[in-house]
Amino acid sequence: MDAAAEHAKSAETSRLAGAIDCDVHPRAPYLRELMPYFDAHWADTARYRDVLMRELTSFPPNAPLMRRPDLGVAGECGGTLATLQAQVLDRWQLRAAIVNPLFAGSMMHDPHLGTALCRAHNDWIAREWLDKDARLRASIVVNLGRPENAAGEINRVAMDRRFVQVIVPVQTEIPLGRSVHKPIFEALVQHGLPLGIHAGSMFRNPASQSGFYSTFSEDYTAHISAFTAQVANLISEGVFAEYPDLKIVLIESGVSWMPPFMWRFSKDWRGVRNEVPWVDRSPADMMRDHVRLTTQPFDAPAGTVAKIVQQLGSPDMLLFSSDYPHWHFDGDDAVPEGMPEEQVGKMLVDNVLATYPRLGGIQ
Repeated sequence: MDAAAEHAKSAETSRLAGAIDCDVHPRAPYLRELMPYFDAHWADTARYRDVLMRELTSFPPNAPLMRRPDLGVAGECGGTLATLQAQVLDRWQLRAAIVNPLFAGSMMHDPHLGTALCRAHNDWIAREWLDKDARLRASIVVNLGRPENAAGEINRVAMDRRFVQVIVPVQTEIPLGRSVHKPIFEALVQHGLPLGIHAGSMFRNPASQSGFYSTFSEDYTAHISAFTAQVANLISEGVFAEYPDLKIVLIESGVSWMPPFMWRFSKDWRGVRNEVPWVDRSPADMMRDHVRLTTQPFDAPAGTVAKIVQQLGSPDMLLFSSDYPHWHFDGDDAVPEGMPEEQVGKMLVDNVLATYPRLGGIQ
């Protein structure tokens, strides 16, 4: 490494020191690792059904966007504890990082099996990750097939304050704002947990309104439409009106689509707002109050970053993330180039602490 590159790396590391990374991905557990966390019935079920938890993924683990060659573990969509410590926590001198599992238990069609898998996974990640590094926090994985079961799992795991949010895939069986999910929102509010909505699918419906795609590139790019649909539904169904303290975190959603969506949704709402009287202010204002976005992938050229941040109309919406080990930037350039300096400090720490109350005690 030449002197200029070494200086740039040192400067970026110094800039990130004390930051909180809101999106890092752990390696998914092998079934044998979860066996000690099943009760006798589900351990037997897992053996004879040969649950292939690791097959339910939107993209192959070694697709270029899924793993940077110098990060994570070959053949995996995430990293081991050791690689995450070395390549993220120690490398950037972070205060904390939130591990967001991309776990197939949340996608199982059998909600009883899915709930058992999620329960085992939550216990496994607490023992094998959180117990071994005080800088780590985690998201609770749940299966949405039976919302009352998901709420029960949230209530159980939330007793451990190292779990700081609930995570679900963006492409769900039905829109998240529907009243059937009310038990989940009740549990979130009760425990002061945001809902993390991550790129990914439950594989119930075609990924587009026109059917199935032929390529990964189509699917990856078109995820934006799923995020816009979920945000529009949460607002229109009155979720934020009923739960005014609820926060939604859009994880790995990109950012540049948000300002035009805020403008378009607010414009069209004015003409039909009589059908949603509980939406008592513009959808853009509701998004500024309730919706947060992680910063990787920022999905915009460096020259437009500052303009997009300005168009959001709020300095509170962005949360720092590396999206480890996915490939959205090279080297240590985890902060998008062109990010206004006054926004950097807020997104590295202040916005994160405001979104995740449970992080307040982290040193």
